Parts: sequence; C-alpha cells; structure tokens
Amino acid sequence: MPDRLVFFGELLIRLTAPGNELLMQSPALALHVGGAEANVAIGLAHLGHDCAMVSAVPGNALGRGAVAAARGAGVDCGAVATGAGRMGLYFLSVGAGLRASEIVYDRAGSSFAARGAEDYDWDALLAGAGLLHLSGITPALGPRPAEAALAAARAAKRLSVPVSFDGNYRAMLWQAWDSDPRAILGELIGLAEILFGNHRDLSLVLGKDFGGEGEDRRREAAEAGFAAFPDLRIIASTARHVLTADHHRVAARVDRRDSAHQTGEVDVTGIVDRIGAGDAFAAGVLHAWRAGGDARAMAETGLALTCLKHSLPGDASRFGAADIAAFHAGGLDVRR
Repeated sequence: MPDRLVFFGELLIRLTAPGNELLMQSPALALHVGGAEANVAIGLAHLGHDCAMVSAVPGNALGRGAVAAARGAGVDCGAVATGAGRMGLYFLSVGAGLRASEIVYDRAGSSFAARGAEDYDWDALLAGAGLLHLSGITPALGPRPAEAALAAARAAKRLSVPVSFDGNYRAMLWQAWDSDPRAILGELIGLAEILFGNHRDLSLVLGKDFGGEGEDRRREAAEAGFAAFPDLRIIASTARHVLTADHHRVAARVDRRDSAHQTGEVDVTGIVDRIGAGDAFAAGVLHAWRAGGDARAMAETGLALTCLKHSLPGDASRFGAADIAAFHAGGLDVRR
C-alpha cells in the first residue's frame, strides 16, 4: 500500500478567548491553526506518516502563517494553492462547569470556498497516494466546494485510492445555502471505504431513525450502513457523555462487516480543549488501520488519541506512539 496520505479541506485560523472567558470579554485572542482534515493530517504526521494537504489560502500573512504552521507540524503543503479571497476563521469561547463552549464561524468568501472542481488536478494530486481523507465540512461550505469534494472522491475511486470520510455534519454551514446534505453526504459515503460517523450520520443519509444507546442498536445502524453502501468496509465512531464542560466520559467503537469492537468508557476530566478530539480519533483509527490492525486495535488507538487530545490546547493531536503506549499503560506520574 502506498505510504503517502492526502488530505483535502480548508486550513483555518482559530481565535480563542483567553482562559474560560467569553468572546470580547478581554481585548485579546489566542491564535491556533487547524481545520478538520488538517487536524487529522497533523495527528498522523506526528505518528510518522507521510501526509500531504490539498487546500487554498489567501496570499497574505494569514495564509502564509497557516501554511507555515501545518508544514512545521510535518505536513507537506506543496499542494496548498494561493488565491483570491480571505482566510477562513472561527472564534471559540471555551466553556467551563455547566457552560458549554461556543463557536462563531467567519468563513464566507474564503479562498478555499471560492474554488471548485475545475481547480484541482486529482490525477496528479493522488498519484502514488495510499489514502484520500476528506470530511462533510468541505461540501457544507457551498456548491463549489461540494462539487470539488465530490470530484476528489470520484477521482480516488477511479484511481483505486481508498477514501476515508468523516461526516462532520455542521448544520449552521449547510443551512447557509440552498443545500441537499442528504444527497451529497450520501454520495460521499458511497465512495468511501472508511466512515467516521455514528447512528445520527447514518440516520441523516438513510432517512431512518436509529437509537444510539447500546451495542446492539449501534450494530443495527452499522449493518444498515454496510447494506446501503457496498464499498464501505469500516465505520468508526465515539460516544460522549457530557457531565460538565470539564468532565466527559468517552468510548470508541469500530464496526467492520464481520466484526466489531466497542471500548469501555474513559473518564476524561480537567479538560483543557475538546476541539479536534474527533479528528484525533480519526488519526488514531487510521494509524492502526495502516498497520493492519483489527477492529479492537483501531478502536483502542483512536480512543487513546481522542482522550489525550483533551489535554492539549489547539485543534490537532501532536502525540506519538510512545504517548499512546503510556495512555494504555495507565501511568500518570511524570515521565523522566
């Protein structure tokens, strides 16, 4: 299997209120670079994988800074184009106690959102690739990014490059234009071999309600997904019980056509930053998948990275194999 992993999506700048303040409470914001697909690329790069980003940024200090940050994290940004438009932004107020975190998007008119299917040469971009990873956030940005995402997945299918797809349903983005998320997401899932999504994602695209409580009901949703999408081989998901903004319980599950594994719940306390935890999970699952791991290995590796991500400011996991091993070993004393 070729080693090069390709990620298609928007590089973003995140601006975060200090500590647990509300936005604009103080005249200061902390800056991080991320984006759903870039977060997975950064997570896998830190695990030793050859990762390449396909995106577009404006030709200004913000765009150059975003590319420099991704490149500094080990991601090849040679296919990140520079174009007209602006940098996609989002603003975050980190919750605490019984107050949830809140996000404000500012992405309309970005350089990435302005590009369509004709702006990418996927035969060249996917040459020698062992995976294309994309998410439902890209098509949610508008008709041109939707066309581009579909073109990418169709090209990967034609070139026999496996596709992993994270549903990442964002209602606020889809509702901003005359969209058909069920049809678009359904086609993208149909072109994928690996789906990051749960019973709610499958309910959306299949038009059928699935309960999420209990392993049997989760298996029922997975089997419906496998029946509807013949090329789908793996469905990976997490389950999160939010007790307070700083205390969650998280479990992971991986379904294959002939097997499944669901982990126990882990108490995640003292949460520093939960943004990007799902992307860290995807990186862990893909890391184990690339190593030939079974459903158990994928679920447990994904769980380790998603739990560890809650301890780290910023959008992306930056943990290596030794960190995953330490998580499974359960040692919390200082490593010297």
